[in-house]
Amino acid sequence: MPEEDSGERTLEAGRPPTPVLPGLWVFAPNRDSLGGTSWLLAPPGQAPLLIDVPAFTAANLAALSGAAAGMILLTSREGHGRCRRWQEALGWPVLLQEQEAYLLPGVAGLCPFGDGLDLGGGVRVLWTPGTTPGACVVHAAGDPDVLFCGRLLVPTAPGKARPLRTARTFHWGRQGRSLEALVRWLPPGSPRWIASGAGLGALQGEKLIDGGRTLLDGLLDRP
Repeated sequence: MPEEDSGERTLEAGRPPTPVLPGLWVFAPNRDSLGGTSWLLAPPGQAPLLIDVPAFTAANLAALSGAAAGMILLTSREGHGRCRRWQEALGWPVLLQEQEAYLLPGVAGLCPFGDGLDLGGGVRVLWTPGTTPGACVVHAAGDPDVLFCGRLLVPTAPGKARPLRTARTFHWGRQGRSLEALVRWLPPGSPRWIASGAGLGALQGEKLIDGGRTLLDGLLDRP
C-alpha cells in the first residue's frame, strides 16, 4: 500500500537501497532521472554523501531519514530528479557544479562549486563537462577506492563501460578531454571500482565495475 507523504500525496513504497560494499549502497533505477542510478557513500565516521537523488519513495525516505546529517551531490543535470523534495525532507546541502545551479531555482542549501571540490576524508570532486555543461565525478580514495563517474561512462557489458554519444550529449569533444583530465587527476593505480550514474542493466546483475584503472587506461589507448 502507498504511504502518506506529510498528508499531501501518497508515496510509492519502492525498494530500499542495497549494500554493495562496506559503507556503500546503491539505489534502484530512478525514472525521474531517465533510469539513472544513485549511490550513498557513508563510511564509518564520515558524513553520508548522497550522489544523485534516487526516486522519492517511502523505502528510500525511511533509509535516508535514519542516516546522520549529510550532503547531496549532483553529478549532472541528468541526476537532479526530485532534488527539491529530497532537500526539503532531509535538510541536507546540495552540492553541484556552478554551470547548472540555475536549473534549481529556489532550492534551499545550494552550494555551487567551480573546477573541483575537496570534501575531506579522501573524497574529491572534479568538474568533467561534456555529457552536460556541469557534469562532475567523485573519487573516494583509500578503501574502497571508488570512482563515481556520473554518466561520463555508461555500462555496456559486464565489467565494461565507455563514453557514449547520445542526442542529449552537450559536447562530445569536451567529454573526451574530460576523460583525459580525469585520468591525470586520479592517483596512480586508482580507482579499483567504478560506480556509474547511468542505468546498470548492461552489467547483468553486477552493480560495480572492478579494475577501474585498467578500464580507464584502455579507453585512452584507443585510436
